[in-house]
Amino acid sequence: MDTTNPSGDEVLRVRGLSVAFTGSGPDIPAVRAVDLSVGRGEFVALLGESGSGKSVTARAIMGLGDEHTRVTADELLLRDIDLLHLTEERRRRLRGERIALVLQDALSALNPVMTIGNQIGELFRVHRGASRKEARARAIDLLGLVGIPAPSRRVDDYPHQFSGGMRQRILIAMAIALDPELLIADEPTTALDVTVQAQILDLLGSLGDQLGMGILLITHDLGVVMEVADHVSVMYAGRIVESGSADTVFAHPAHPYTQALLRSVPQAAQRGSDLLTIPGSPPSPARVPQGCSFHPRCHLAVDACATTRPPLLEVAAGRRAACLRSEELIGELV
Repeated sequence: MDTTNPSGDEVLRVRGLSVAFTGSGPDIPAVRAVDLSVGRGEFVALLGESGSGKSVTARAIMGLGDEHTRVTADELLLRDIDLLHLTEERRRRLRGERIALVLQDALSALNPVMTIGNQIGELFRVHRGASRKEARARAIDLLGLVGIPAPSRRVDDYPHQFSGGMRQRILIAMAIALDPELLIADEPTTALDVTVQAQILDLLGSLGDQLGMGILLITHDLGVVMEVADHVSVMYAGRIVESGSADTVFAHPAHPYTQALLRSVPQAAQRGSDLLTIPGSPPSPARVPQGCSFHPRCHLAVDACATTRPPLLEVAAGRRAACLRSEELIGELV
């Protein structure tokens, strides 16, 4: 049973998404049977360590793979549009108009030799047939919307003239320019300090509410989403291992990996103590252990965990987890 977005007003519906890297050797499965839903105005966080498959999932949804990437899914829908079976031209038109992506490295994503106004305005000229004057006016409006001071003056500046946080706001302005239904933000706060991280996430949350966009946030940092996410899916070794409402998952994790991630977040009360860490490292996609992928690092592992790969099942109302001991975990914490 899928408990994501119970209202049924889905912007994005992903069922059984798998991504494999192909080449001269054996195929490498990077994402395996992922289910995701994002509703209108909903803020969904996809969490996990680096290498867990989060960004690969985002790129597969956007259709940004290459000839060495094989994407399969039971369903991959943006509203009523099947994203798996689009022509490249149709897919290109969808990007920006219906679905948009915000990347983590704003300086690399922006063209250093074009003014910000021209880069934002180009979206309106290409997709909406706007004149240069109209495009410039819309660019100024968008800069104001995302909190750039004096937008009518800054519209003619170049990327290097802005701080990292301001450049990230500009990327967000470009992403929302054409009123997309879904915004995917891939680690948008990684290179920013904590204060600016909070500002960017607050901006995304307020824009989602204001514009009615669904937002899928890709991140490895639990601290940055605890206050803004409506729903959380936790990813490990290419699979979703837990999902549910953010408040419930953070309060009562049903998977040892989620529990370990939460314990590793620095707390003020632990000042002077050693930081808690998760032993070992995430497995390579080419060498995922048999059974539960997390069992070599799990303090709750039993013999069956080494041979049995638990499916993602409903373990409580509005909760799903892929662990043989999920019910015990929930029982301990309630």
